[in-house]
Amino acid sequence: MTTLLFYAASVLALLFVLVPHEFAHAAVAYANGDPTPKVNGRLTLNPIKHFDPIGFVMCALVGFGWARPVPIDTRNFKNYKVGLFTTAIAGVVTNYIIAFVFYPLRELSSGLQINYGTQLLYFFLDCVFTYNLTVAVFNLLPLYPLDGFRVLEALTKPWNRVRQFLGKYGRTILMALVLESFVCSVGARIFPVLSNFDILGYVMYFARNIIGWPIQALWGLII
Repeated sequence: MTTLLFYAASVLALLFVLVPHEFAHAAVAYANGDPTPKVNGRLTLNPIKHFDPIGFVMCALVGFGWARPVPIDTRNFKNYKVGLFTTAIAGVVTNYIIAFVFYPLRELSSGLQINYGTQLLYFFLDCVFTYNLTVAVFNLLPLYPLDGFRVLEALTKPWNRVRQFLGKYGRTILMALVLESFVCSVGARIFPVLSNFDILGYVMYFARNIIGWPIQALWGLII
């Protein structure tokens, strides 16, 4: 029953992770002068508009994933570099803010009397906190088509060789990392040693324990 509650909570939590992330991209791109997200119906918090089945399942199963990318046309930006950078970073910043807001709720829920309802609530709040951090860090990887690559585009010249390599092979590298992590996470249930080779698992650890530390430390002074 506990496992069922956890997966139910993780699916619900994704509404507070992937949807705000993509909406932030759309809103900031629109603010920078690009009407493309609005024209394509992406300037909304409607989860159906942002749904990507593979990214959704991956996030529910292993804690990182993606939604359907928001279409933008950088030619419409009032300032190309500023528009590209702020649009790329908007989703990550939004995820971090949500993690900050939900952390104290998570901590307060841990003190409630344990029953199925409070277990579901705790799992939900914990997933919102953890997934927002991991999705933020995951998206900062400089691999096409993640946000980190867009940040790299805003900060480098088109002929930069690193940028060209990551743009050409980023998707392949990303899929290999996702597959490797999935195999390790599933295989570790039978062969625990495989967890030591989960590359994206270390990204998740970094997100929660390093990137998440300022949030935990700040709220620790208050509650």
